[in-house]
Amino acid sequence: MTLFLKYDCHLACRTILKEHLEALNISYTLGNLGELHIKGDLDESKKEALENSLKKYGIQFLDDQKSTLVERIKSAIDMMLRDENAKSVKVSTYLADKMNYSYSYLSNIFSESTFTSIENFVILRKVDFAKQLICKTDLTLTEIAFKLNYSSVAHLSGQFKKTTGLTPSTFLRIMKNKKDYAEEV
Repeated sequence: MTLFLKYDCHLACRTILKEHLEALNISYTLGNLGELHIKGDLDESKKEALENSLKKYGIQFLDDQKSTLVERIKSAIDMMLRDENAKSVKVSTYLADKMNYSYSYLSNIFSESTFTSIENFVILRKVDFAKQLICKTDLTLTEIAFKLNYSSVAHLSGQFKKTTGLTPSTFLRIMKNKKDYAEEV
């Protein structure tokens, strides 16, 4: 049986942080995406305990503001791609609104840190989401293209092939063969 889930990564992370911070009696406030403000001083043992307890959820502390901002940009892009209501919003507008910085500033920081543009990262994430949808749902390519806000199936297929070297249908066939082979063994 397959169950299809809708989840809010932002809410999940906030809940995990709340539980772990309260368990360690750490007074805090949550800021924008990826910002945690500790009230008062945090001794090294509590900081280490918090860091270790959050690792298993893929939550880690970042050492500098640029890295933090880049991670926040990546998280915001993932949220945007999952948000049905954000389909009609430009990436630049969405990020500027969510991050409270100008898009040109965000773009420069992102490019300096990752050696790629925000636009290229969005394409990579869209292709990753398309792969997930191809493998884990019965959606048609037309439905996937619509869900990921592509203008056409041809546009999705072109970016998919350029990124992976495979067409979506070839990718699906390979994954199906892989699954069938695993079931035989």
